[in-house]
Amino acid sequence: MDQSGINMEKQSCGWAKKPLDIEYHDTEWGVPVHDDQKLFEFLVLDAFQAGLSWSTILVKRENFRKAFDSFDYRKIAKYEQKKIEELLQNKGIIRNKLKINATITNAIAFINVQKEFGSFDKYIWGFTGGKTKINAWEEMSEIPATSKESDAMSKDLKKRGFKFVGSTICYAFMQASGMVNDHVVSCFRYKEVMK
Repeated sequence: MDQSGINMEKQSCGWAKKPLDIEYHDTEWGVPVHDDQKLFEFLVLDAFQAGLSWSTILVKRENFRKAFDSFDYRKIAKYEQKKIEELLQNKGIIRNKLKINATITNAIAFINVQKEFGSFDKYIWGFTGGKTKINAWEEMSEIPATSKESDAMSKDLKKRGFKFVGSTICYAFMQASGMVNDHVVSCFRYKEVMK
């Protein structure tokens, strides 16, 4: 509080409550990402998040990074059964066989997209015309789970052989990678991520 008794605490998005959530919200969420390696990381983490909370994923993020060779899609595309078995035994990650197999499938599809478009970045940002879609939500409850862009992205990714890329997962990916600015307007990060 300042001298007049007014609370000067920064306004934030309501979902960021735990320390890791706050750090992620304050430094990464909604910041435009154009690095293919980082985009692949978000693709992997959002797929693993399906049916779980983002907090669960953040707690295990470093374990995922170690287990999946720092999200190196070139290495992941070559994973064989022995590596899959190793991942299924790894208590530090989410041991879901379908999601682990999808990560390998997605790495291969990711490389194919790069070959076709020159980069995954160029391809994926095409769904928002190459720029961040800026929303102006007053309340967390207004933020949608999907959009026409995430619907189109999901459909096209599935056509290209990607797995665990439903529209809700695609929308979460868009939020994480800054393709949409879904910080509420009262959040201190709303304007910051637009710079």
